[in-house]
Amino acid sequence: MSAENLTVDVRKGEELNIAAVEAALKTVLPDLSGEAKVTQYPSGASNLTYALDYPDRRLVLRRPPFGDKPKSGHDMHREYRVMTALKGHVPVPETVFYTDDTAIIGAEFYVMNRSEGPLVHKTIPGDWNWGEKEGRALCENFFQTLVDMHSVDYKAVGLGDFGKPEGYVNRQITGWNRRFEAAWTDDVEKFEDVQEWLINNMPAKERGAAIIHGDYRIDNCILKDGDPTQIEAILDWEISALGDPMMDLGNTLAYWIHADDPPFMQMMIRQPSVAPGMMRRQEILDFYAEKTGANVSGFQFYYVYGIWRLAVIIQQIYARFYRGQNDNPRFKDYGQMTTALGQLARLKIKTGEL
Repeated sequence: MSAENLTVDVRKGEELNIAAVEAALKTVLPDLSGEAKVTQYPSGASNLTYALDYPDRRLVLRRPPFGDKPKSGHDMHREYRVMTALKGHVPVPETVFYTDDTAIIGAEFYVMNRSEGPLVHKTIPGDWNWGEKEGRALCENFFQTLVDMHSVDYKAVGLGDFGKPEGYVNRQITGWNRRFEAAWTDDVEKFEDVQEWLINNMPAKERGAAIIHGDYRIDNCILKDGDPTQIEAILDWEISALGDPMMDLGNTLAYWIHADDPPFMQMMIRQPSVAPGMMRRQEILDFYAEKTGANVSGFQFYYVYGIWRLAVIIQQIYARFYRGQNDNPRFKDYGQMTTALGQLARLKIKTGEL
């Protein structure tokens, strides 16, 4: 099957001290043997992900990026804890080891078993020969999994102290505005109007509390080997939290691009949302409301929030490149992406459309 989750040689400056990692791993995996082939996953622009391929075991290691990082970002224990708790409730990788001992590789990190299956990005592989039926099945399964995640009793799975759901909306809006100010570079507009609109239009009451992923996209999921309309494992839990599930849905739909969206939105496609059979944003909102019984009125606020939050994330990555803390050429145009997202938020505020 195509669309394999392929790795590349480790990028210069992001090398891993595998001997130190192995010494730590053997405290929980005493039978680990042989030498690991260490490669790196090229996708993703935030936390760093490595494949550790042993003769009889395939593992994955995650660590924060090099350089300055937001104080509350790149929390490896957050990812490790939520995946451990959700195992058996929603599809997640099986966690193996976590440490906050930065003496080992210079940062905290965790290790999980590798989830086998295809990973798709912008398009469905042509040799799958998919039509609308298969695209619709993947789309519905993908959003049903989000519904399932939001339906988990977070206290019952041991995540009652995972965060403070009360006041989540306010903290997100003020927090992302503050992060943008810290990451702002003088070649990017400040978008004060968007920030003020979000402050002034926060809902008076939150829509409940749930485990939220924060970065839920098809390209953050391993699909099931043999039936890629199914989700095998949800990845990248670095900004998961307890909070208003409408905020999570807003984040997800901010990434969901239509084939007839304007060109500056098309440049941000990261998943096969334009494939035949995929639902449109309004259809997805209706699907979610039907499955959960949630009140989705006033969803414009959550959608604009999702767009703005994405703009800030992109700007944080760009700022590290702009300031010389990361020389990866992939990030040189991220300032333009920040601008496009800020303009998109303005457009959606004006039109009120999904």
